[in-house]
Amino acid sequence: MLSLAGGAAFFRATNRFPAIRRGFCSSSDEYIKLIETYGRDRELNFGRLLHARLIINGLARLTHFAAKLIAFYAACGKINDARELFDKIPQTNPRRWIVLIGAYSRYGFYTEALSVFCELQRQGSTPSEYIIPSVLKACGHLSDIPTGRKLHALILKYSLESDAYVCSALIDMYAKSGQVEKARRVFESMAGKDLVALNAMVSGYAHHGLAEEALNLVEKMQVLGVKPNLVTWNTLVTGFSQMDEEEMVHELFKEMEANGIEPDVVSWTSVISGFVQNFRNEEAFGTFRRMLNAGLCPTSATISSLLPACASAGNGRRGKEIHGYALVLGVEKDIYVRTALVDMYAKCGYFYEAGMLFWRMSERNSATWNSMIFGYANHGYCSEAIELFHQMKDNDEKKLDHLTFTAVLTACAHAGMVDLGKSLFQLMQTKHGIVPRVEHYACMVDVFGRAGKLGEAYDIIKTMPVEPDLYVWGALLGACRKHGEIELAEEAAKHLAELEPGSVGNSLLLSDLYANAGSWGHVVKLKSMMKKRKLKKFPGCSWIATA
Repeated sequence: MLSLAGGAAFFRATNRFPAIRRGFCSSSDEYIKLIETYGRDRELNFGRLLHARLIINGLARLTHFAAKLIAFYAACGKINDARELFDKIPQTNPRRWIVLIGAYSRYGFYTEALSVFCELQRQGSTPSEYIIPSVLKACGHLSDIPTGRKLHALILKYSLESDAYVCSALIDMYAKSGQVEKARRVFESMAGKDLVALNAMVSGYAHHGLAEEALNLVEKMQVLGVKPNLVTWNTLVTGFSQMDEEEMVHELFKEMEANGIEPDVVSWTSVISGFVQNFRNEEAFGTFRRMLNAGLCPTSATISSLLPACASAGNGRRGKEIHGYALVLGVEKDIYVRTALVDMYAKCGYFYEAGMLFWRMSERNSATWNSMIFGYANHGYCSEAIELFHQMKDNDEKKLDHLTFTAVLTACAHAGMVDLGKSLFQLMQTKHGIVPRVEHYACMVDVFGRAGKLGEAYDIIKTMPVEPDLYVWGALLGACRKHGEIELAEEAAKHLAELEPGSVGNSLLLSDLYANAGSWGHVVKLKSMMKKRKLKKFPGCSWIATA
């Protein structure tokens, strides 16, 4: 019997889909369409009702329906339910592996996809051309090169290299993992290069800032009779936009139209995203207006690409306008739009709005949590940042990543919580298996430096397994200035001068330190050096938003 809540959901579902009201569906195809619709819209409750109906009428046990239901539960993030359905499919049916691994890989559960593939191998089953592409996709997104190489060996062992989709997935895996040259070699070795393989290689080039190579390849393949499609052109637009090649992007738009392909919302969104990434915010807003004038409707990707422009400029009013527009479009509840909104409001200091959106979200990803923690930390609300980190650890521990620890270590530095910072730095490595990056070391130098523990801060730098960058030395120099430590400041300033020879700010910090210590001879010497190198201090500026 349905509960009252379930009955209400059932009533809404029957109103939404007349086929259900007529005794559910009149054919298997209608059931399949409903499952796919519920999966696309993440309608978990309606999907569960339909699953119950399929169990009652005996269709749920059929492999075709089970496969669709597995994909539905994976789309809704319910991987345990997907696995339970998988286990009910007869073990003699080899297609069940294809279904589960494909669903996990398609919806972003890459670690789980690799785990199931290992399970398949332990059973002695031979991987097929239908499974390999999904596993390669998981390897690419996880940058799991060792597993990717093993898969490459399996492809050669079972003579699957002639399959275009397998080779395209192999190209994509190597490209996503930063092995562009290996991807190119796989592409060159293909006997029949098709459009799918071309798009995989073009995407790899564009992703790694090699847009010129991508364009050259497209032109070469056109001569061989492989005509680029909209996906190819959009990938090129993305590559040149990220490189801030505005003129080249205009040329690509002209080329698209000359080839009978009209730029779509993805094309325009790529240009907007490129401007935002290169801090050309006004051009991003101008492109957005031109897109609207062209009669195209923005998507959730467009909105989430544009919102960071408001955050970086501290333009909360414009951000609120875009928020309103997202509500009108009906994309405001999209997880990526919500995350971009939380990030924008937090960076602009509107914590009431950021908090309201954050806590109303039924689902949060790592970026959502990190945006809120960073927002609190960077605006001095360190206790709130640390408290939110602990809530994330208790409720969504699997979503902790390297950025989460960067955010909480920043809060520890600003709050002077040395012991907590040290314990979190260790916890990150021992429990979560996250290898410290340069930014984590910079945070730890800041943690010790702000607390006056300059010797420990310098020890961190000396024991770093990677080369310290300007943020690491900058944190040490700032701490030395605060605590009047001249000797270490000189060491930090020397390294900063090598990393940033044209920067005047570091020399001025050291000059202030000499002045505070009464070492005026060093001040004169430093100022003379700055004048000789023609290092000039640019006047500061600020702005206010007017109605």
